[in-house]
Amino acid sequence: MTHSQTSRRRFIAGAGAAGTAALLSGCVTSTSSSSKTSSKGPVSLQSNLSAPQAKAAMQDLVAAYKKKGAVDLNTVAAETFRTQLPTYLTSANPPDVYTWYPGSVADAYARKNLLLGLDEVWTSPDLQRYSKALHTLCTSSSGKKVFVPTTYYWWGMFYRKSNFAKWGVTPPTDWDGFLDLCDKLKSKGVAPIGLGAGGNTAWVASAWFDYLDIRINGAQYHRELLAGKHRFDDPEVHKVFDRWKEVLPFFDPSGTAVAFQDATTALLNGRSAMMLIGTFFADAAPKDALDDIDFFRFPVIDPKVPLAEEAPTDGYFASARSGHRDQVFDLLRFLAGAEAQEIYLKGSSGTALPCHPDAKDTGTPLVVKGRKHVAEAAEITQFFNRDSSDALQPTADAALTKFIAKPKEINSILTDWQRDAQKIWGA
Repeated sequence: MTHSQTSRRRFIAGAGAAGTAALLSGCVTSTSSSSKTSSKGPVSLQSNLSAPQAKAAMQDLVAAYKKKGAVDLNTVAAETFRTQLPTYLTSANPPDVYTWYPGSVADAYARKNLLLGLDEVWTSPDLQRYSKALHTLCTSSSGKKVFVPTTYYWWGMFYRKSNFAKWGVTPPTDWDGFLDLCDKLKSKGVAPIGLGAGGNTAWVASAWFDYLDIRINGAQYHRELLAGKHRFDDPEVHKVFDRWKEVLPFFDPSGTAVAFQDATTALLNGRSAMMLIGTFFADAAPKDALDDIDFFRFPVIDPKVPLAEEAPTDGYFASARSGHRDQVFDLLRFLAGAEAQEIYLKGSSGTALPCHPDAKDTGTPLVVKGRKHVAEAAEITQFFNRDSSDALQPTADAALTKFIAKPKEINSILTDWQRDAQKIWGA
């Protein structure tokens, strides 16, 4: 067994044991497989992977599949895809297959019988070898498979090694060290923390809420909160924002005015020092900058709280209304294979990790460090909307961007957030 396989199995074992609730929170609950068996014409693959390197990697993947079957790739700007997904799935003639992710965000679609049952796909030798945790993550509460996972990645505090060296600073190991680092950077005229929660990427701010909550209250409380078992105006949530206030003065003032892609440019150009983001941001970075990118773990605040990390899983689901069921199944079996996942990683920034136990990652120092980072976590969370729903995400966007602009109004902000969330939970 290779080191990478051992690390992955450590991650999956940890996620399956200590993080079972995290994975269960990502399950969908109902499906429909009443679509037609097959129809003429190519399978349509709707992709939200619109960053240049990710888009090119998807094109490579489709080109490889076309040697055995017909598929048409349609790439849509990521934020347009996010808002249009419900429309795609409910249209009279929807696309067949979609890049997306498991998690309770998919639950809303499955409950409406919009997702194709994939049990037949999961009988393939490749998927049968996937970890128990991934089997659980992709199984609905009715016992049906509805998703095929292909990659996962991690979130962290990313920075450029050359910039930290130029500024004479090093990554912190705890919260006090993090505040000291921010002080030093600000004294040098650098915006310590980039955000990128402007425009249509307000959801990026949710990473700060997620991490502060899992560091202060723990992953279990966080998942229960997003499921409506606690209130957003509870004292525990107020503690999250008390800590956020400590670091808020160090955020780039344009944090809620620019999208994360622009914040990424500011980070790479040295106008900001670091950014809490997922590795997907590297798909928009120049290839020659990748070796200079590093990250550190979001600082521990309470050592007694079990260490949790955000490590979302990505992959594919299919429309229950697809007229190409057999062709869809064939495409998904291909995407579940080690070869397909390696093709994608080679063509993209290569900062994700493959789900197939035999697929090789890119082996870069960043990826090796990222795999270890995930494996060391006691619990795994996905992301705010993945652990709740797409419907709840706008309530977070409104509350968090308002807090960043008007932190003194936190009491009314949390009252309003609870009211808006209650409407979603009660729908």
